[in-house]
Amino acid sequence: MRTPLRLALASAAAVAATALFAAPALAAPSAADAAPDAARTGSAVFVQTDGLAGNAVVAYDRAPDGSLHQAGTYPTGGLGGALTGAVVDHLASQGSLVLDRGLLYAVNAGSDTVTVFAVHGDQLVRREVIGSGGSFPVSVTAHGGLVYVLNARAGGTVQGFVRVGGFLVRIPFSNRPLGLDPTLTPEFTHTPGQVAFTPDGSQVVVTTKGNGSAIDVFGVDRLGGLSQHPVTNVEPGAVPFAVSFDAGGHLVVAEAGANAVATFALAPSGAVTPIAAAATGQAATCWIARDGSAFYASNAGSGSLSGYLDAGAGGLTALGNTATGAGTVDASATSDGRFLYVQTGKDGAVDGFRVDAGGGLTSVGSVLVPGAAGGEGIAAE
Repeated sequence: MRTPLRLALASAAAVAATALFAAPALAAPSAADAAPDAARTGSAVFVQTDGLAGNAVVAYDRAPDGSLHQAGTYPTGGLGGALTGAVVDHLASQGSLVLDRGLLYAVNAGSDTVTVFAVHGDQLVRREVIGSGGSFPVSVTAHGGLVYVLNARAGGTVQGFVRVGGFLVRIPFSNRPLGLDPTLTPEFTHTPGQVAFTPDGSQVVVTTKGNGSAIDVFGVDRLGGLSQHPVTNVEPGAVPFAVSFDAGGHLVVAEAGANAVATFALAPSGAVTPIAAAATGQAATCWIARDGSAFYASNAGSGSLSGYLDAGAGGLTALGNTATGAGTVDASATSDGRFLYVQTGKDGAVDGFRVDAGGGLTSVGSVLVPGAAGGEGIAAE
């Protein structure tokens, strides 16, 4: 019997050939498009608007001093969405805009699709708009040739895709329900928050926020499929929202219920063991971004970032809090580690910071992103 991955690959050529002739946005690739994995030295920052009447990605050039300058706006071909009760964070998630090896993945929560862009410096070429495999996609994760999408509504699901060139092909039989209670309210605190591959790609982690207050861990088999059911690690009252990983592979979690950053050892079995926890002293600690050996948690209720240094073996050393605009949400660090950019959802702005050698932050200015109030999703090169 053919495996799900083989079935996906067998249909890839037909899917790609159809897409090449479908529309100008999916036109035949140039020589640069044909090798989206090629090394690049870009200095762009991409921000998702999550517009309810039409989602878009706004591209910015990053100057040597870290300041941002708008370079273009690229419609995704889908609609943004807003969870009931959300104000500054329409998707209430981390990872809704993901840059991976020359491709940019954007969720269209209002139309249940994902857009794939090819990235060329500060310019985007829309390659594909594909169904997310569920209702209200909010987060994407990629590792090697695999991509998984988290859908937040109807109890939550994760859907697998294989990357073929600049396109995604759905992996048959790879959809996994999370089994969350869809009736719990308010909706934005009771939908899943993020899907993320572990650094070695052997597991996929999903946070459930207030809907079970758990960290779900799926195993990934050698063909890219997920285990039939996750290992569910319940953290009563913690409300795990977003995750990252330290240099040692420990899980680093922003906990909205505890307003804390916590670290865990993650076993091959999928079980997590607490290592350390550090309270931020702030309100609505929901997102977390890594920059080298430092982590920065976004506190939406306080308009601030809480910084921590990786102390080794899962330990954390507090760096203090840094003020941002109101409604601090998703954040992304540049690949060279010099700058951190954070979305402030109340006004739809991006605040930029220079990161010094000790992890301290210095403002490099702010830009207002057109039409992005309440939007989430940021990716820096």
